Amino acid sequence: MAAGTPRCGLLSFPEAGAHGDVVINATAGVNALSALEAVGGAHLAGKVLLDLALPLDFSHGMPPTLTIAGDDSLGEQTQRAYPDARVVKTLNTVYMDVMVDPARVPGEHNLFIAGEDQGAKETVTSLLNAFGWTQESIIDLGGIRAARATEMYMQLYFQLVGHSDTFDVNIAVVRK
Repeated sequence: MAAGTPRCGLLSFPEAGAHGDVVINATAGVNALSALEAVGGAHLAGKVLLDLALPLDFSHGMPPTLTIAGDDSLGEQTQRAYPDARVVKTLNTVYMDVMVDPARVPGEHNLFIAGEDQGAKETVTSLLNAFGWTQESIIDLGGIRAARATEMYMQLYFQLVGHSDTFDVNIAVVRK
């Protein structure tokens, strides 16, 4: 049992992967594929894999750079490595506190999802709604290739954090 959470047990990677219908990849991007390998492809097959990992490199301080950018993404690499998983990239354009409490940022603002499986995106959208993200605030960018855009957005995000002196920032897409 985890300290302070008597109803929460700790499991090995394979045990955790076998347990649920949705697997959340919230690992550091440099470790993401290794962590998923430890879970095992058989445990990921057919499951929704909510991927919020980012390929960030902090070796030169802040703001971080990306280890993957331009013509590929960590989301795409994850989908290629685990083709039977139903990968949905989301929650990687906001800080962890805002992920589960979007009201920390006042006003209307957006979150993005990308993935090949519409049913998986609907499952993830339901989870996001439970966190407080409204249906209108979630923008479906299409297939997993759109993970490139959300991952590369982090360069702008960290500039905004530095300018605002807070991690509680997000963007709003304004449409005509």
